[in-house]
Amino acid sequence: MNTIQTWGETISLSFQDLWVRFINFLPSLIGALLVIIIGWIIAAALGRLVAKLLNKLWLDKALRKIRIGEIFEKAGVPFNVSNSLGFLVKWFLIIVSMMAAADILKLSQVTEFLNRVLLYIPNVVIAVIILLVGVLFANFIAQIVEHGVKAAKLETGHFLAGIAKWSIIVFATLAALVQLGIASSLLQILFTGLVAMLAIAGGLAFGLGGRQHAEKVLVNLEKDLRKKSDGHQD
Repeated sequence: MNTIQTWGETISLSFQDLWVRFINFLPSLIGALLVIIIGWIIAAALGRLVAKLLNKLWLDKALRKIRIGEIFEKAGVPFNVSNSLGFLVKWFLIIVSMMAAADILKLSQVTEFLNRVLLYIPNVVIAVIILLVGVLFANFIAQIVEHGVKAAKLETGHFLAGIAKWSIIVFATLAALVQLGIASSLLQILFTGLVAMLAIAGGLAFGLGGRQHAEKVLVNLEKDLRKKSDGHQD
């Protein structure tokens, strides 16, 4: 009987201790939930506000005029900078509210993880800027190359412009991925290999083309010399 009574008291004390802990934890839990709910509402409202303001500033139309959106639309990716920035603002504020809630609940590991996610967002913004500037610069260089080749009355203007454009876009994409820290060492190897491949391909193309051109010049020169020698003999 004493043993059973002792077990009963132990179980009763355990439940009482658990209940006291729950009661003490309940205000923190309610506070954390309120922070998340209020933060989510504010984040959604500000995200929509940012998207609407940028739409009123005609940001997307301005970027389409300089043909930045063409690359994304051809790849099947919807191009809407205003909504993307609004989405980014929304989730930035949501993560901040989640960090505050985790701090209230004294979840240090969750707080540290969310802090890392928050600090990673500027890298995403910089990577997007690098990519947009790269696409803009690629289109600009492509137009210069195409007009220059057409001015020289050559038929390869569109082809050379395409090579110049996509080379810059590839380099900009690699730079954006490096900024994001995605397999930086592998990307550096790929970048070095790509540069080496382009250099070798360009050298071979130039060398082979130059050799053929030199052969044509020598053949024409030989023909001219033969004509002159035949004229002197006559």
